Amino acid sequence: MTTHAIAVDRLVKEYPRKGEAPFRAVDGISFTVETGTIFGLLGPNGAGKSTTIKVLTTLIPPTAGSARVNGFDVATQGAGVRNSICVVIQENAVDTYLTVRNNFLTFGRFHGLTRKETELRSARVIELFGLTEALHQRAMDLSGGMKRRLQVAKMFFIDKPVVFLDEATTGMDTFNKRATVAAIKEEAQRGRTIVLTTHMLDEAEELCDTIAIINHGTIAARGTTDDVKRMGLELFYLTLKAKEISQELKEAAAALQPVKMEVKKNDIELTVRDQHAALALLTRLQAEGRLVGFEMSSATLEDVFVSLLDKPGGARP
Repeated sequence: MTTHAIAVDRLVKEYPRKGEAPFRAVDGISFTVETGTIFGLLGPNGAGKSTTIKVLTTLIPPTAGSARVNGFDVATQGAGVRNSICVVIQENAVDTYLTVRNNFLTFGRFHGLTRKETELRSARVIELFGLTEALHQRAMDLSGGMKRRLQVAKMFFIDKPVVFLDEATTGMDTFNKRATVAAIKEEAQRGRTIVLTTHMLDEAEELCDTIAIINHGTIAARGTTDDVKRMGLELFYLTLKAKEISQELKEAAAALQPVKMEVKKNDIELTVRDQHAALALLTRLQAEGRLVGFEMSSATLEDVFVSLLDKPGGARP
């Protein structure tokens, strides 16, 4: 029995254009997602993320290649795919005139659950997503972040093995976001497979077991977050702390040819590829008494993401 909840093989999606060659939004991508894991599909706007998700959720057919979700082919077994998934889209999809409690009761009835089953399931997700205090409030009276949390909670209320979350924490404040992230992790631990698309790379780094970065319809990198950060990029994050940032110090930092450089008061923050050159500069600056301190660590997923998209022919406008 396969351990792949999702298997994508050389998937292509083209859109026809009048008088021109078809536009290839997805260009032969392949990846797999293991059952019970959280998978992040990352990329800039126009990279092909949404098109890929639409194919996987049977909203549009593929042009070529194949994709299977929970063992069902998206092109020939759409009903099986749809019975295996639930999807959170970017727009809030809640019944605004109903209370939080009645949102769950109505949703349960829509999915053929008995009143008892609905009560039992809703009690768990209401507690899991921290919605108890809002139980008797109408959805229209909730904040944007709470509405979003209700929408995500409704998806986990239905017992489907694969969940697609498109920008799940959009509009949430820090408290709402933390509660939702914790709930998503718990659901994955229960054996659900979660596919997450997000622009928040710190969120992806915290949540995802594996990721794929897509750009121009192709996979630029894939693997665990640590794997992606090690994929030949060798990026490091360096902060130089000085009593005063002189022009000479800025020029010395710029000589490292950083991927990113930012001056903040008495700090220079750098993302660099050459760790040995950075260490040599630190040694010299320390010996000259130019620094009051420094910090150095591996680069974040965001640094790698930017570096990949900064390659020739990077992100689309």
